[in-house]
Amino acid sequence: MIKKKKERRKSERQTKKTLIKKVVDVFNNNPTQSFNYKQMSTAVGVKSMVDKKMISEILYSLADQDFVEEIHLGKFKLINISRTIVGKVDLALSGNAYIISDDIKDDVFVNYANLNRAFNGDIVKVELYAQKKQRRPEGKVVEIIERAKNNFVGIMEIKGKVAFLVIDSKQMPYDIYIPFEKLNGAKDGDKVIGKIADWPDRARNPFGEVSMVLGKPGENETEMHAILAEFDLPIHFPKSIEAEADSIVDEITADEISKRRDFRDITTFTIDPVDAKDFDDALSIQKIGDNKWEIGVHIADVTHYIETETPLDKEAFERATSVYLVDRVVPMLPERLSNGICSLRPDEEKLCFSAVFNISENGEILKEWFGRTVIKSDKRFTYEGAQEILDNKEGLFYDELDTLNRIAKTMRADRFKDGAIGFDRVETKFDIDETGRPLRVFFKEHGDTNHLIEEFMLLANKRVATFIGKPKEGYTPKTFVYRIHDRPDPRKFESFTKFINKFGYNIKVNDTPDSINHLLEKVKGSKEQNMIETLAVRTMAKAQYSTKNIGHYGLHFDYYSHFTSPIRRYPDMMVHRLLAHYLDKGKSANQDEYEAMCKHTCDMEKRAADAERSSIKYKAVEFMIDKIGEQFEGVISGVTEWGIYVELKDTLIEGMISIRNLSDDFYIFDEENYMIIGRRTHRKFQLGDELTISIASANLAKKQLDFNIVE
Repeated sequence: MIKKKKERRKSERQTKKTLIKKVVDVFNNNPTQSFNYKQMSTAVGVKSMVDKKMISEILYSLADQDFVEEIHLGKFKLINISRTIVGKVDLALSGNAYIISDDIKDDVFVNYANLNRAFNGDIVKVELYAQKKQRRPEGKVVEIIERAKNNFVGIMEIKGKVAFLVIDSKQMPYDIYIPFEKLNGAKDGDKVIGKIADWPDRARNPFGEVSMVLGKPGENETEMHAILAEFDLPIHFPKSIEAEADSIVDEITADEISKRRDFRDITTFTIDPVDAKDFDDALSIQKIGDNKWEIGVHIADVTHYIETETPLDKEAFERATSVYLVDRVVPMLPERLSNGICSLRPDEEKLCFSAVFNISENGEILKEWFGRTVIKSDKRFTYEGAQEILDNKEGLFYDELDTLNRIAKTMRADRFKDGAIGFDRVETKFDIDETGRPLRVFFKEHGDTNHLIEEFMLLANKRVATFIGKPKEGYTPKTFVYRIHDRPDPRKFESFTKFINKFGYNIKVNDTPDSINHLLEKVKGSKEQNMIETLAVRTMAKAQYSTKNIGHYGLHFDYYSHFTSPIRRYPDMMVHRLLAHYLDKGKSANQDEYEAMCKHTCDMEKRAADAERSSIKYKAVEFMIDKIGEQFEGVISGVTEWGIYVELKDTLIEGMISIRNLSDDFYIFDEENYMIIGRRTHRKFQLGDELTISIASANLAKKQLDFNIVE
């Protein structure tokens, strides 16, 4: 008897909980309508008197919570506190979404049914529902202000008289219906780029057209072009832009040289990767006294050849950056400029914008000068070639290389002493054959010559930013483009601190970057090194471009900019133009205009980085596709509620072990401790743990590797 009463009460509680949700949904979906208990009972499908009585209780309870108001005796209406916000759609794997907006503190939850055909990344207007106390904000999309994507990549499926473009991305929940007259030559099974042309109100799927046939899935050209299209990045230059580049006169006149500082007779060389074709920086060096040197950092004067507001300049701005996929570079500028006119090739006179320093042997800056120059590089070094000369202590320009290396090492040591963070992450590279197939994986080594170039580029970037941005007596800083890096998010950093405490490491949340460097030094060689380094990187903010200077936390610079790569980064072109304008005594530029340009270049930088990562994933899967069943040693590099990510030790290639495939127990995700733990066995899989895995499958289309644990 007692047992039956308990079961009945439990059932009543469950019924009431379900009814509350239904009543709330009815009010939210009908914000202007009022209901009494009978009308609400009909709306939620309640018929029994017991349940109708419960509906009446729920209505008065919601009124007590200020969710509804009693406008007449027994009649209730939603309290009209809803408003609209504008934000970006962040689509979850479930199909529901969160709207990220500056208009409200918390992200707004939007159910899949209320997305109103909004896609991931779209800018939308959202109507907020009236909110019960202690509930997260919820709403529905009422307007799509701006689509994030215009182009969609997928596979054509043509059956009979019906054709659909089946989209590759998990974040596009609709296939696109393609009328036969809009196929543009696409055949069944082709990988294509399509775009949405129309979406009738009553149509389940959008209507579209094929804009480009990429080719057959699995072919290298097809897949690399698909990656570019997936991130809305260009594949080719328009013919008109190529023609404009071809029309540029490359002759350097005597009149132009007379306006510039002449470095043609001073020892100058470039040091770049072995496969580089665009040489946008060179170093010159000459002795000017006892333990004193004049060192010039010479940067290609791209803005001399590209005038503002020309089609070529607009195209460069839209691209904003060169894109580096595994097997190719998609340049920001046409090849005639990037690899020809502007590239600082040896034995050719070239126009530059330079930062020239008088430096002592201990790295002290005695004097600096910024302006336009003409140079003639004496030698094109590769990093490896220059390193060999330093190692052997002999060879062409050994004395100059050795001097630059000594000064660079001093500046580097001082930089870390001042608090710069020393992340030194390994870069994975692929050797590929002429068809694009990966033959081997190797790690890119950073030697003294890499650090040498890095230090002098950092010096030029820092000093240019300081020259324009630092207040001085009688001088007010002018609008400029900075490369800024904010402090870590305090919540992330506190979580990171608590986690490393469990391993016996300590770090002060409000300390300078010194404490991070001490931590990185302590963990070297330990079992948890990879895990802690990975988490430390994840706590860092992302560097970005802005006219609002807050300094660069990671480098520990008060002023920092990007001046040294205008061939491949548009912000550097912006910096060159502003610096030239101010050297000519020009007025401060419009900050709002430049801030908008900074935002666009940040967005494009992220797209380019995402595309690069996508191409690496593709080549990684392609490299492993013939290794199904083979065993490898790995380290857990990520833990989520759906699986464990494992990075292989000898290649740094990453794959996933699905939680569904862990059949020995039911595993629970412990987000705070970066682990999953078995409910019955208490077996743990934690970030940084070492595992032996076997390759279970390799899916090229999804760029996904699946692993199994080898017990």
